[in-house]
Amino acid sequence: MGFKLVQAYTTFSDKKEVNLYAFLDLLVISIASDIVPISGENRILAYFGLERLNNKPRPGIKALILKGKLEKDITITDIVFKIGPRINASGRLEHAKASVELLISKDLDEAVRRAELVEDVNAARKNFDENITREALEMIENRELEGDFKSTVLFKEDWHKGVIGIVASRCIEKYYRPTIILTESNNKATGSARSVIDFNIYDAIEECSDLLEQFGGHKYAAGLTLSVENVPAFQAKFEAVVSERVSEIHMKPILEVDDELILDQINYKFYNILKQMTPFGPGNPEPVFCANQVYAENVRVLKDKHLRFELIQDGQSTRPVCIGFGFAEYYELLNSKMRFNIAFEIRENTFRNTSSLQLYVKDIKFD
Repeated sequence: MGFKLVQAYTTFSDKKEVNLYAFLDLLVISIASDIVPISGENRILAYFGLERLNNKPRPGIKALILKGKLEKDITITDIVFKIGPRINASGRLEHAKASVELLISKDLDEAVRRAELVEDVNAARKNFDENITREALEMIENRELEGDFKSTVLFKEDWHKGVIGIVASRCIEKYYRPTIILTESNNKATGSARSVIDFNIYDAIEECSDLLEQFGGHKYAAGLTLSVENVPAFQAKFEAVVSERVSEIHMKPILEVDDELILDQINYKFYNILKQMTPFGPGNPEPVFCANQVYAENVRVLKDKHLRFELIQDGQSTRPVCIGFGFAEYYELLNSKMRFNIAFEIRENTFRNTSSLQLYVKDIKFD
């Protein structure tokens, strides 16, 4: 919206629209970080924004690229997971001033110094995120003993307001149900809501509006404020509303697969065709493929949580490396060379100026 406002201003003034193109790197970061549809004009702006980001970023962005160790061809995914969180961190925990000063830095040396400060804040944000997520998951596990719930509403007065939206998303990754995380701020309970595919969490919250002081949002995400005294009543009513509206299809994550491949089809010729469809994101999702009756070799656990392994399929010479974030629990099964079906995205990995194709695991199914 900001870019379109300034673009309109140039139409009715003596300013030239071409001067706006220098801000396309900031624009694509906004598009990616706000998780807006990358379709129509947004896709065009994101495409040229990535082109500028990769070839002529401003000093502040260049410093973030160095801190994130992004070596080549930055994508929407890189912005969402590496650049955007660093910019947002200062605003989540303290004041956005540090990030603003970084983005308006005039030279790279100044930007690198400011990026160090932002990196420190981001490290603190990660610590809050991990600790609060652990506490929230423990609360859900204890609550599971009480019965079968269709929603999650958690409240703890000392959780940090700046990360509760992230925590709600983390909880959904493990307990796939509409989720609201609340904390205390200015003597009120304030929270962030996240939903599951095809369930309108805003409508469910609206049904509980008699217990709320204010709320807003959309189908998949919302914010709300209520008195601390109303939290137990809100938890009960929201659970009742969700239980009435939710169906089994809402409670199970669905992974849509675009096509089946045999491993020898995974090569740079195919990958370069896929790249013509970029940038990927909401409204233009990255293709997900599957390969069936495969097995793994050289299976390794990374950081106690992730897996790295080579994928093998009978009759195929290609043995792509797979990275499975959060798939460490599958180590024993994969190491046994049991056959399985796998869903994945194809990404290019660059390390020390050497590039190769890797498969990023989305799901694994054993027969």
